Amino acid sequence: MNTAAKHLRWSDIPIEQLNPLLKRQFVSGQQGTIAHIHLRKGCLVPMHAHPNEQFSTVITGSMRFTLDPEGVAEQITLAPGDLLIIPGNLPHSAEALEDTLNLDIFTPVRQDWEDGSDAYLR
Repeated sequence: MNTAAKHLRWSDIPIEQLNPLLKRQFVSGQQGTIAHIHLRKGCLVPMHAHPNEQFSTVITGSMRFTLDPEGVAEQITLAPGDLLIIPGNLPHSAEALEDTLNLDIFTPVRQDWEDGSDAYLR
């Protein structure tokens, strides 16, 4: 087990352009992943689900999440400072209502991001 602490700066973490309206920066530790998600107004993250619990907060801008448990859609709009906790395996989508910087934390590690198998974002 690695017990050494890591000091990082967001400015040193590469920005990955996933599509014309979506960029991300992320880093994973042993038990989770943290990410800056940069979305341009109108960016739509399609309906998807993953086993990871997701903690999502808007830093700047605003986003509308659609949660779809058992086929019953619910929409939640997040403004700066709002936090949404999405349980693992809950289908959800997101739309940037304006240019937005989002901070997402996932547990466990987003292995699909680590190995590049996250085609729904590209």
